[in-house]
Amino acid sequence: MSTPTTRYTYLGPEGTFTETALLQVPGAEEALRIPVSNAKAALEKVRLGEADAAMIPIENSVEGGVPATLDAIATGGELRIIREVLVPVTFQLVARKGTRLEDIRVVSTHGHAWAQTREWFDANHPDVDYLTASSTAAAAVALLSDDAQHQAAVCAPIVARSHPELEVLAENIGDNPDAVTRFILVARPGNMPRPTGADKTTLVVPLPQDRPGALMEILDQLASRGVNLSRIESRPTGQYLGHYYFSIDAEGHLHEARVQQALAGLHRISPATRFLGSYARADAQPPVVEQHNSDAAFSAAEQWVAGILGDGAGE
Repeated sequence: MSTPTTRYTYLGPEGTFTETALLQVPGAEEALRIPVSNAKAALEKVRLGEADAAMIPIENSVEGGVPATLDAIATGGELRIIREVLVPVTFQLVARKGTRLEDIRVVSTHGHAWAQTREWFDANHPDVDYLTASSTAAAAVALLSDDAQHQAAVCAPIVARSHPELEVLAENIGDNPDAVTRFILVARPGNMPRPTGADKTTLVVPLPQDRPGALMEILDQLASRGVNLSRIESRPTGQYLGHYYFSIDAEGHLHEARVQQALAGLHRISPATRFLGSYARADAQPPVVEQHNSDAAFSAAEQWVAGILGDGAGE
């Protein structure tokens, strides 16, 4: 048997939604997959060269952005997002065999999973206490320990199938049956994915000054070039109260003139702006680009200005 040459790290242990996302990457099944306990650890392995890429969750359709991921990728050595993956989220309530629903006093799971199943628990077991876990799979596997502090866990269906010692007490307990989590595959800077016509660019833009109109200046750089945003979130830098950066997903690819011009404008306003990558959208939805924001329009405008400058070269 040949040794895997590609190394991926992901939010583990085995059986997480993150591993499900990773297995959608071509070749990931044959690659070496390294589970870690949190997004920061996954990204650090990539930065240190101990993994070629990391798969981590960044956004959920119910809860929004994943703060741990947003913060981990916004700081430290620069990395690049090279792919995104969407995974439908389905939750089960599992426990050790022989456990009854009425026996459960404490349930453990990841914070996002807990937020997405609260309505079910309010209706079926309102008195249960919650114990946070690093992942849904970690909460389920911990049930097998003799010193487990919880009697049940909320996790993905794959976990119960992989651990016959666990029993499913309830299926499809998510409050939103259409919930989806978005994951990103992150690597060291290198070859950027080519534009597909349906792409996304992710940025980190620190707020340079806390004053009226500061955010408007940032947004104007994008809006005036016809660059639409699919996500924008503010996160504290941790330096002092009131100091924030913006995590932004914009429609388009850096190879497009309108995106290049927008990034140049952002850098003028906020020189610490961080480019996190341009990559294909998982839903393959192309943006609507007005003619005056097309590459051809930008090229024609540059040639027009160059012609004017050329006319006055001898003066």
